[in-house]
Formats: sequence, structure tokens, C-alpha cells
Amino acid sequence: MTTSYIPITYWQLALASALILINIGLSFVLQLGLAKQLGIAAFRMTAQLLLVGYVLKWVFTLQQPGLVLLVALLMSLIAGQAATDRVNRRFVNIYGSCFLSILISSIFATGLTVEGIIQVHPWYNPQYVIPMLGMVLGNALTGTSLALERFTDDLINRREQVESLLALGATRWEATQGLIQVAIRTGMTPTINQMMVMGIVSLPGMMTGQILAGALPTDAVRYQIVILFTIAAGTALSTMSIVLIAFRVLLNAQHQLQVEQLQLRQKAPSN
Repeated sequence: MTTSYIPITYWQLALASALILINIGLSFVLQLGLAKQLGIAAFRMTAQLLLVGYVLKWVFTLQQPGLVLLVALLMSLIAGQAATDRVNRRFVNIYGSCFLSILISSIFATGLTVEGIIQVHPWYNPQYVIPMLGMVLGNALTGTSLALERFTDDLINRREQVESLLALGATRWEATQGLIQVAIRTGMTPTINQMMVMGIVSLPGMMTGQILAGALPTDAVRYQIVILFTIAAGTALSTMSIVLIAFRVLLNAQHQLQVEQLQLRQKAPSN
């Protein structure tokens, strides 16, 4: 099987961008009001990916561990901000909490896979570390935001139930254990759903990319399975840690609920 691939020129990229006109056309016809958002999203996505492509090309050439770690840190900072932006209710230092949850969980899962399973040498090889970390971060931030949103919403909506249990002598853990379990399950559901249909309904992007680049389908499949297990581990750890952090912030050591610390996110006024 050939190991070559067909490169895409900038002219072909421009032709592909015309496909977004289908979405914009549907938005106008059905009056969805998404045309502007689609245009901005398409432009940002293209600009960001092209920039990342050039940056990673430079990073891959240098092969410096410090630079790889810096890129990983920047990716984690952005992921933490993205997770925070998706949550409607905020508490003090929510960004720091999301960032640390995502950073530690994702780096742990990725590092374990790269060093312990694939056994990449050197361990900081950016060809493996950065793409894998990116996939883990993307799923971890989704799980983190979903779990945190569900937990804070449930604390507000079931405030009377939680406070009644606390008044009857329940500990903060006993009063909110069910809410914590539901929140963690909510955060992990997208990853579980993704795994359930993988290979039957959908072919994942990484596997498809490797096949297009000339890798054997059997090799690409094995890599994809490893990646999905890594994503599942990173998402589970990140989801659990952010919910437990919120639990400790919103229920103090005296077993008192402190939902007054939650503030609704200030949304920018629409034009």
C-alpha cells in the first residue's frame, strides 16, 4: 500500500470553503439568523488552523521539549477558558479550577499513553504529543463544562432538597452525592456515545487522516482505539475533578450550602 498522500493546494482549499455557502443559504432561506455566525466561525476556523499548521511545522522542526511544553500549556489555557465560557453560573476562581482540572487530567492521560503505551522516544516528540493532547483537551473541556453546568444547575433547582437533607443531619457529601453522580455522568456521556457508534456510524477524524496519509487501515484503527481510551480517561478525570472542586467551593466544611457564591454570567448585549 502506498505511503503517499494527495496534497491540497490553496486553490482547492478556497473551492472547499464554498461548501459553507450551503449552510449560509439554508440560514437565509429558513430565516435561522445564523449566516453571520457561520461566516465568522468559518473565517476563524480557517485562520486558526492555518496559523497552527505553520506553528506546528516550526515546532516539529526544532524538537525542543521546552517548546513542546509551552505549546501544551497554551493549549490548556485556551481549553480552560473555553470550558469556563460554556458555563452560565460562575463561582470565584472558576477559570483556574477548569484550567487545572483540564491541564492535569489531560497531561496525565496523554503522558501515560505516549510514554507507557506507545513508548514514544523521545517522550516530547511533538508529532505524537501535540495532536494527542489536542484531542484529549477538546473532549475534556466539553465534559468539564457539561458536568459543571449540570451540577450548578441542580444545586439551584434542588436547593430546598439539599438544604433539608443538611438540616436533618446529612453531611454535604450525603446531601449531594446523587447530584455529583448525575453531573459526572453528564460530562462523560458525549465520550461514551462517541465510543458506542465508532466504526459503525462514524469513522473518526484521526483514523481517516492516517488512512488518507497512506497508513494501513489496521494500523490506523489500532491508533484510534488507543486514542479513544486516552480521551475517555482524560475526560473522566477532568469531569470528576471539576465537580469535586465545585462541591468543595459551594458546600463548606460546616456542611452548609453556599449557592450565593454562584453568579450568572454577564452576556454581551446583542446588536
